[in-house]
Amino acid sequence: MDLALNAAGLYVRTAARLSPRWGAAVAMPLFGHVARPRPIHDDDEQTMSRARRGTLRIAGVDRRGVDVETYEWGGGGRTVVLAHGWSGRASQFSMLVRDLVAEGYRVVAFDAPAHGASGGRRTYLVDWLDVFTLLQERYGSFDAIVGHSFGGLAALVGVAGGTGAARVVTIAAPADADLLLDQFQAMLRYPDAVSARMRDRFASRYFPGQSDPFAWLSSVRRPLAAGVPLLVVHDEGDRMVPFGEARRIVSANPGAELLATTGLGHSRILTADLVLDAVLAHIQAPIAAAAPLPVLDEFDAVSVAA
Repeated sequence: MDLALNAAGLYVRTAARLSPRWGAAVAMPLFGHVARPRPIHDDDEQTMSRARRGTLRIAGVDRRGVDVETYEWGGGGRTVVLAHGWSGRASQFSMLVRDLVAEGYRVVAFDAPAHGASGGRRTYLVDWLDVFTLLQERYGSFDAIVGHSFGGLAALVGVAGGTGAARVVTIAAPADADLLLDQFQAMLRYPDAVSARMRDRFASRYFPGQSDPFAWLSSVRRPLAAGVPLLVVHDEGDRMVPFGEARRIVSANPGAELLATTGLGHSRILTADLVLDAVLAHIQAPIAAAAPLPVLDEFDAVSVAA
């Protein structure tokens, strides 16, 4: 186990021996902390250098204000927004950017707070939603939102909550915030009593005044409106977000299309030709024709070998 993570877990568990409330108080600041941003891959440098860069100012999780770096390619009236995941950055979408621009789309991406070139050290899903709101004020309704991992959950929550997007694509996305809290508990190995207190702190910290924010942060309990085409892409061997999360998303959104892959994992899936082709086809299809395929009870999905 990583030494820093082991030390953090020991710190939380020690506080928890005194009181679950204290354990949660120690764990909560760690939950939204983001590690040092990953570098831009050499293969993505050229695409990123061609972007028209800008900045958005959002409140941030601390409500003190934080600058978010934005990137824009192409032009025209059809806008596709790309939302990266936790510990990711906009450059991960470089191959998809090139394909979309070649098809005549305006493509907009961003580095969430504490990611990529953006400021801050802490963040949570509310920041992704605030970015969607400001981008919508600038560009109008989106032709599509494509979200990877945590960004996929943000896309589902945002569009279910009123962000205007004609289509949604999730790639390796969790179905709700519960998985993230469960994974955080597993990493730090604190007891269930602390977990219960963490949920209370999470709700009051990020969503004050809401009686049940976990319903609001769930694509299962709060699915997309009928008629919004949804493509769910997930690798069966994903070690970060289990494939079962894709099944939960599809089950809760009747008519959603599921593309199951093998051998692509959590990140390489973003650059696979079969995935890029499926995303483009989903975005380009007319809404009436793009109504996703019915989902069988057995979750029969096309499994594509890499």
